[in-house]
Amino acid sequence: MRKNQEFTELFGFHAVKAALQNNSRNHQKITLTKKNEQILGPRILRGIKNVLVLSIEEINKKYGKENNHQGIILETSKINQPDIKKILSDSKSSKEIIVMLDHVNDPNNIGSIIRSCSLFNCKTIIVSKDNAPEMTSSIAKAASGAIEVVNYLRVTNLSRTINEFKKKGFWVLGLDSNLKSQNNNSFIIPKKCLLVLGSESKGIRKLNKRECDEIISIPTKKNYNFEIESLNVSNACAIALYNHYIL
Repeated sequence: MRKNQEFTELFGFHAVKAALQNNSRNHQKITLTKKNEQILGPRILRGIKNVLVLSIEEINKKYGKENNHQGIILETSKINQPDIKKILSDSKSSKEIIVMLDHVNDPNNIGSIIRSCSLFNCKTIIVSKDNAPEMTSSIAKAASGAIEVVNYLRVTNLSRTINEFKKKGFWVLGLDSNLKSQNNNSFIIPKKCLLVLGSESKGIRKLNKRECDEIISIPTKKNYNFEIESLNVSNACAIALYNHYIL
């Protein structure tokens, strides 16, 4: 049977609990263990059309290993995402940061970045339709509920989108761990910033890098003996977001 494209499955306790508290979602079905049912309680579960309580063995048989789903799976409507025009028209603050990911496609990294965004007042992440995944249950689980409050926008052309933000007064900053010259005093995030990060292997693509107003790198002490030369992209993003948050 073909699945309804308007709905998606979410896995993991924190991701599901956050989704259940989002009044804009339409929940169809939840499958969970008796223990998780008791933890959530009847108030949170009352708006779901179909509540199915199964043993962990039955859930594992249907959905795989317990560490993937944590004994709870929710079928719910997808979140309606705003488009770039809406994001730009709503941008009126003198202090704002938006994250753009160029060829970052690992679900755990993306989920971790979304989680950091929710903690440091970044409301939007932008990715490329061709080089980044759609919102998946793996990303949602890694984000630990943060997808309910952070926009995840997939656009056709990152370079064109960068220029749209420039016209709106954003300073476009590229974060690159491969920057040859590092100035320890140069790691400053502008107040109104579009922060562009690339994959750990390839970095920001040349076309998008050329559109950045400035390329910076987080000052680090590389350990060449053990080939530890750069931060994980999600860690680098968290540091940059914190730097902006405390401005």
